[in-house]
Amino acid sequence: MATKAALVTGASSGIGLEIVKTLLAMGHPVYGLARDFSKTDFAHERFWPIPCDITRIDELRRALATIRDQGHKIHILVNNAGVGFFGPHEQLRPEQIEQMVLTNLAAPLVLTQMTLRQIKETQGVIINLSSITAKKSSTHGCAYAATKAGLTHFGVSLFDEIRKTGARVITIHPDLTTTPFYDHLDFRPGDHPGSRLTPESVAEAVRFALSQPAGAVVTDITLRPQRNQIVRKTR
Repeated sequence: MATKAALVTGASSGIGLEIVKTLLAMGHPVYGLARDFSKTDFAHERFWPIPCDITRIDELRRALATIRDQGHKIHILVNNAGVGFFGPHEQLRPEQIEQMVLTNLAAPLVLTQMTLRQIKETQGVIINLSSITAKKSSTHGCAYAATKAGLTHFGVSLFDEIRKTGARVITIHPDLTTTPFYDHLDFRPGDHPGSRLTPESVAEAVRFALSQPAGAVVTDITLRPQRNQIVRKTR
């Protein structure tokens, strides 16, 4: 019989890696997907990183075949990987818009479809990492917000579709979080500790959602820092 396992995308750093650590601490074997794990300074006997471009269906199929061949069945899926490009919409390149749609929206939909039967059979959990931008106006982030709003609505609708099976769908909406996400952007969270979330705080929200008693489902968590401060980077 296959052993239940968790699968986390964007698992090489930031929020994804902290979620991996949290799931391991909760006793789950974990597989991680990311394009590159060469800079990931973390190892665990029950964590298996798999290099994978989640925007490519063939690579997703190969990754899932690897998991299956190791005798595991997906019980928890965390759609965490994301990319963002910001600025006036007319100034974005079409390739940037395409990359956001493929990474933030299409890949989670496809990977969920590929694993959904296993998740329903094990009465498992799908956790989608959306964004606060899915819930509000986001000038200079229209396309990014649209991909995240799509992911949020997907989670809402999918839960109603599969809830009779005992499977759960949880959507988490973090605000500004200190991660490598901002490395290539022209802004970042503020310097005051209260102006930004940490990957650990987002991972703790995952732990909270997974720890609810049977029959209770936390479908939506919004995390915001106490302060609202954004710093523009100097060139």
